[in-house]
Amino acid sequence: MTTALIYLVVMLLVAAVVFLLAAVVFGRGEELAPLPPGSSPTRLPAEDITAEDVYAVRYQMVVRGYKMSEVDWVMRRLGVEIDELRSKVAELEAEREGAR
Repeated sequence: MTTALIYLVVMLLVAAVVFLLAAVVFGRGEELAPLPPGSSPTRLPAEDITAEDVYAVRYQMVVRGYKMSEVDWVMRRLGVEIDELRSKVAELEAEREGAR
């Protein structure tokens, strides 16, 4: 009987230590703290962002975070969209200059 109680106490202690270690490493489910005002987690040029600028953006790797393949997919789509819009703007500006 005492052996079973000792095993039970040891198992509870091990479970408590594992739980506390997991809580310290992974957090307790709280939200991440907001960034300080005026700061940005990524770097992009202030003007004339191109697809290459968007492709070059990388995020910090964290234990809790976004799925990187999804973020990369979105960034590729944004890069293509930006290049298409810039080419359309250039065509319209060229037409406007030709009409003058």
